[in-house]
Amino acid sequence: SRVMGISPSLRGMSVIVAGAGLAGLTAAYELQRRGAQVTVVEARDRVGGRVWTRRDGFAEGQHAEGGGDMIDPDQESIRRLAKDLGLTLSPILRGGFAFARQAARGPVITQASKAGDLWAQLAQAAEPWVRAHRLNERRWDGPIARQLAEQSVADWLDSIGANQQLRARLNGMRGFFLADPEHLSLLALVDQLSAESSALDHFYRIKGGNDRLATALADTLNEPIQLKTIVCAVAQRRGQRRVTVRRGGQQDHITADAVVLALPATIVRRLAFSPPLPSPQRKAFQDLQYGPATKTLLQFDRRFWRHQGAPLAYGTDLPIGAMWDGNEEQRGRSGILTLLAGGSASRDTQRLLAHGGAEAVAEQLKWLGATKAVLCASHHVSWEDDRFVRGGYAVFQPGYDPEQRAWLSRPHGRILFAGEHTSLRWQGYMNGAVESGLRAALEVECLLGRLKSNAH
Repeated sequence: SRVMGISPSLRGMSVIVAGAGLAGLTAAYELQRRGAQVTVVEARDRVGGRVWTRRDGFAEGQHAEGGGDMIDPDQESIRRLAKDLGLTLSPILRGGFAFARQAARGPVITQASKAGDLWAQLAQAAEPWVRAHRLNERRWDGPIARQLAEQSVADWLDSIGANQQLRARLNGMRGFFLADPEHLSLLALVDQLSAESSALDHFYRIKGGNDRLATALADTLNEPIQLKTIVCAVAQRRGQRRVTVRRGGQQDHITADAVVLALPATIVRRLAFSPPLPSPQRKAFQDLQYGPATKTLLQFDRRFWRHQGAPLAYGTDLPIGAMWDGNEEQRGRSGILTLLAGGSASRDTQRLLAHGGAEAVAEQLKWLGATKAVLCASHHVSWEDDRFVRGGYAVFQPGYDPEQRAWLSRPHGRILFAGEHTSLRWQGYMNGAVESGLRAALEVECLLGRLKSNAH
């Protein structure tokens, strides 16, 4: 039997997938479609990983995303997967992002179309480096990449004598890169500027909540996912892979023909591998940092930020980070504002929350008109405090050896690696996680020697 052009080439084969985030669930879904018997283990008590839709406590049955939020128009893999699973995408934030910059009398707002010009201005300022990186075919190796990787964005801003506007703009990108200019490698910025990416003027999210993608994938699996199951060690000898897991106080072993580790680098580096990972691979996982990220979801009794001609999203250099309408696609008089504080803004937001709760964060939105509304509910999550990831997503800091990046996705025998940190084009995005899961499933098929032409 052929499922949508895929032959059951892995029939009789077993695969363990560690991690039930989008990367692991996508890999499991694809492997099962190819006939493999798949066992998924997950340390949390829920599926989805860093995709976490928050529903409890919000009025009018509303919800918002505590983790992965927006889908870009050119992220085809996640859009196709959602469609295959019968999910609908809602268009959001069609006006794009405006920019709010700190000033003595309160924030100064640059309209969205002009904010787009600032991105172009940034590309222009970095033009010699963008050209060099493109000549290097955007590879993360060789002397060009190395020179870019050794300096921080802050160093580069100093070297070009950047004006306040450009500096504020890059501080405002903390919600995108999850790092301040001094903690971000110039290579990471130039790589972004070199991508032929879509304009940031419209996005999507999954109708009913992004976690519906995770639960829909989980529902297709024949074997129930083993939750609250922590991977400790992975061994391979001769034909067998053995994963040691811990549940409660009990240790257990699971064996299979191949293993997909769809876990953040922060977790991979704590695992015991036998035989050990090659030292450059171990170092690549060891050195990779994850950016601090605090997401605050504030539900108000009315959507005070919505009026004719006003943007629904702002990048800012304020202590509360970037903000956007967290549920414009949902009915009701109430509305939810989502704030994402990345890099040092994460700490600033946590300070506000510690001293004055969600009200203190709402207080920072006076310039947007928050005094006209009542705060009814809130949620916040600081991903750096989450012991299963320790950050929002991977950040390439100055001094991270660019040649290490290729090692993050390199197979170790029949152990494969997936997750947003392994994606070259879509690192940090849900789409990067999905594509890495598709790749890992295909790698298993190639390694187990059964890849047939699925093209026809």
